[in-house]
Amino acid sequence: MNARGVHLQYRFDTEGQHGAEVCNPLFDLLSAVREHGSIQHAAKALGASYRHVWGQLKHWEEVLGEPLIHWTQGQPSRLTPFADRLLWAETRARTRMTPHIEALRAELQRVLSEALDGDQHVLTLYASHDLALPLLRELCSQRERLHIELRFAGSVDALRALAEGRCLVAGFHVPPLHDSAQIFGPALKPLLRPGRHKLIGCVRRWQGLILHPDAAAGITSLTDLLQRAARGETPLRFVDRQAGSGTRLLLDYLLGQAGCSPGDLPGFRNLREDSHLAVAAAIASGLGDVGLGIEAAARQFGLAFVPLVAEDYHLVCLKDALEHPAVRRLREVLASPLWQQRLAELPGYAPSHSGEVLSLIRALPWWHFRVPRHGEAPT
Repeated sequence: MNARGVHLQYRFDTEGQHGAEVCNPLFDLLSAVREHGSIQHAAKALGASYRHVWGQLKHWEEVLGEPLIHWTQGQPSRLTPFADRLLWAETRARTRMTPHIEALRAELQRVLSEALDGDQHVLTLYASHDLALPLLRELCSQRERLHIELRFAGSVDALRALAEGRCLVAGFHVPPLHDSAQIFGPALKPLLRPGRHKLIGCVRRWQGLILHPDAAAGITSLTDLLQRAARGETPLRFVDRQAGSGTRLLLDYLLGQAGCSPGDLPGFRNLREDSHLAVAAAIASGLGDVGLGIEAAARQFGLAFVPLVAEDYHLVCLKDALEHPAVRRLREVLASPLWQQRLAELPGYAPSHSGEVLSLIRALPWWHFRVPRHGEAPT
């Protein structure tokens, strides 16, 4: 097949969009045929005529230069191997880009909102990837006329963006464990200052092992992954997260507790993703077998999940920003019963001091850990 160009476009509409869905008529057609097993039933599900759907499939076959449908009179229609590969590849690519699509859509929504309503407040939030934050953004927009410009980054990068004045609020996550100081302290403590920064409670969520269902038997911990090789079993390929992410810091902590290092995990350096959804998508597609991530991402892809640790997801701002109108509205939404209801929709999530202003020293149990100077041993 000759190379074919890809063109992206967007439009303004009277109805808002939820999530990071990107519509494409070809993949809508292929999904409908695969789900309903016939062109006739697919056409009915799409609210179109048989003739229209058949004509569109022929059109796309001509554009792509490959057959898309196996069709025999009186037998169910089946996607060709090419169509199956195309559909899955598009799903995985779109999933990997979800945080970036969310950010782009939010930016375009902000442009439209500012043009239509100059009174609407805007809050820029750099945050470690999380599935609850898009729900929070939607709720703030609906209830408080507050638009959150959400930019996903690793926990360290998010705090650095706050320090550099590129956002009003940042989001990061840490486990409430006293013995995690030597991992999280050096990475996060230099970017936080008592009296200058204030934490805002957001959620508590479960992190654990995301596993393909075929590989989940007998796995209850990271140690189990290593013992497979010792028993002569096929090792499970581990999907890594990017350096500077809170999840990668958590992985380093858990590996230290198990008495091993990242290099002990099979395939650790072969694949690295930058969000929980991307890790889950890689495992669901067969590129890896296991990774560390949140339960909601695993459930979204029908994967197995082994909980390992509950962690607190905090928002943080400068002390002076607490009285900013946008931050006040944000805290009101977080403290509302409606936010608790929305969190109940996500597996592995629960409110935790949501909307409350927290002390750095009290909320971070490892705060008294002293970051060693260059050349010093940790204390």
